[in-house]
Amino acid sequence: MKISIVGTGYVGLCTGVGLAVKGHNVTCVDIDKEKVEKINTGKSPIYEPGLGENLARVLKEGRFRATGDIKGAITNSDVTFISVGTPSREDGSIDLKYIKQASRNIGNVLREKQGWHVVVVKSTVIPGTTEGVVKKNLEEASGKKAGKDFGLCMNPEFLREGKALEGFLNPDRVVIGELDKKSGDPVAGLYEGFRAPVMRTGIKTAEMIKYASNALLATKISFINEIGNICKKLGIDTYDVAKGMGMDKRISPQFLQSGLGWGGSCFLKDVAAIVAKGKELGCMAGLLESVIKVNEEQPGVLLKLAEGKAGSVQGKTIAVLGLAFKPDSDDIRESRSIPLIKALRKKGANIVVYDPKAMENMKVFFPDIEYAGSAKEAVGKAEIVLIATGWEEFKDPELYGNKIVIDGRNIFKDGKKLDNYEGLCW
Repeated sequence: MKISIVGTGYVGLCTGVGLAVKGHNVTCVDIDKEKVEKINTGKSPIYEPGLGENLARVLKEGRFRATGDIKGAITNSDVTFISVGTPSREDGSIDLKYIKQASRNIGNVLREKQGWHVVVVKSTVIPGTTEGVVKKNLEEASGKKAGKDFGLCMNPEFLREGKALEGFLNPDRVVIGELDKKSGDPVAGLYEGFRAPVMRTGIKTAEMIKYASNALLATKISFINEIGNICKKLGIDTYDVAKGMGMDKRISPQFLQSGLGWGGSCFLKDVAAIVAKGKELGCMAGLLESVIKVNEEQPGVLLKLAEGKAGSVQGKTIAVLGLAFKPDSDDIRESRSIPLIKALRKKGANIVVYDPKAMENMKVFFPDIEYAGSAKEAVGKAEIVLIATGWEEFKDPELYGNKIVIDGRNIFKDGKKLDNYEGLCW
C-alpha cells in the first residue's frame, strides 16, 4: 500500500520505516528541509536502536523517502498518517496548533484528489479531538464529507523510546479507532502481517485507550517509588518487594522498577492532559495529580541521600552520569537529570556530566556546565557520583573506585555493590 506520513519525529519516522520494512511504500513529509535531506541520505535525526540501519535499507530498496512536498505525497498515496507533535501548554492541556495546521493542509490536497483516501491520526490527542477538530478542518478545507468522500481513523501509538522500532514491528496490540468500517478496513490491512491482536473501536475510545495506558504506566512507577521511599527508611530492598508483587498475574512485574522516576515525551504530557481535561469536565483526577507530584519529588530524594552520605554539596564536584531520560535514547525531554542538575546548581555544587548519546541535546539547557568525554573522566573529577540513567557502560564497578555513588537506577542489582554505595529506594 502507498502511505504518506506528515511529521518525522519519533512516531512518524519509526512508523514510516516500520511500514516500509513490512513492504509498504512510504513517503514522510516534513517542513524542515535540513531534516528531509538528512533522512534521505540514510541518517536518522534521532538515536533509536535499529532505526538508522533499517532507514538506510528501505531507502536503498526504494520503499521509503522523505519530502517537503505534502501535495505530492498525499496525491500519490492511499492512506495519510498525521504524526505531528502535541506539546503541553502551561496548564497541562495539549496545544493542537500542529494538528490543526496538518489537517488543514491535508484537506487542501484532498479537495483536488480523486478517489477514496483515508486520514489516520497517529498523534496523541485528547478524546474528541479527531472528530471535533481534525474532521472539521478536513471537511472545511476539502469541501468533502468524512465517511462519504474520505475515510477517518485514529490509530494510537504505543512506542517505547529505546525500543521504538522493535515495538512498532512487534506490538502487544493494534488499536484502530474508525469512523466507519470503510475507513478502518485499509488501516487494518496495513497490520495484516503483524502478530498482534487488532482491536477496532470508535475513534474517541481509541484516543482514550492511549491516555489511559500511559496514565496507568506512570502510576505504577510513581506507586513503586512511594513504596520504595518507605522501604528505604525500613531497610527493605524495594526490588524484592516488587518481585513478590509482580508474581501476581494481576499486577505483573512491568514498570515496577523504583528509582529516579519517569520522563520522556509522553508520560507527563499525557497524564497532565487527562488531568486538565478532567478539570474541564468537572472531574477531579486527584490520583493522577499525585502521580505527577511523586515523580517531581524523586530527584530531591536522591539529592538528600547524597547530602546524608557526604554532607553539603556546596563547592563539591558532583558527577551526573546519564542525561537521557532512559538508556538507548538521546531524548532528554522530562529527563529526571534536568531537575537534579538545577537543584545541584542551586546548592552551589560544581557539576560535571556524561551521557553516551544525549550531551549535545542537554547543552541547549545547560551550556555552562562541564561535559566530560567519558564516564571515566567524569567520575575521576568528582567527589560524588549520581547515576541518573541506567546505561550499560555505567554498570562496571571498576569505574568508580572508592568514590561515593548514589544510584538512582539500581544498576548494580545483579552484581557487586560498591563500598561507598547508596541506592535510592533499596
